[in-house]
Amino acid sequence: MKNLQLIGLFLVVAGSFLPLVHIPIVGNWNYWKVDNTLAIAVWGFSLLTLVFILIDKTKFVRIMAFLMILLFVFTIVAIKLKSLDYFSFLPFKSWQSTFAGIVKLSWGWFIEFLGTVVILIVSIKNINTIKN
Repeated sequence: MKNLQLIGLFLVVAGSFLPLVHIPIVGNWNYWKVDNTLAIAVWGFSLLTLVFILIDKTKFVRIMAFLMILLFVFTIVAIKLKSLDYFSFLPFKSWQSTFAGIVKLSWGWFIEFLGTVVILIVSIKNINTIKN
């Protein structure tokens, strides 16, 4: 079970380097280009998760997986709100939302969420196995 959790953790860490946001003229951005603080938070959560996996604390691994999912959702909402704020100089709200719509989420989010879901599912199965 630890191997699957470590694979999920690898997916989360690798996902932080994959393209998460696509801006047409600028290009693709990963977690480090979106926000350094959020990238450090992802890596910090990943490090804590690694420690909890190695010392076999499945309850804490599950908590860290939930926290990472919340962090990813927070980041996605922040990206969308920031793109609306970035185009606030435009005179009409419809123009603002149209230009903010060109900022697209990329395929890296799938890898991020896949890694945390793998960690979460394996930790839940591990807790059920321990109870039986």
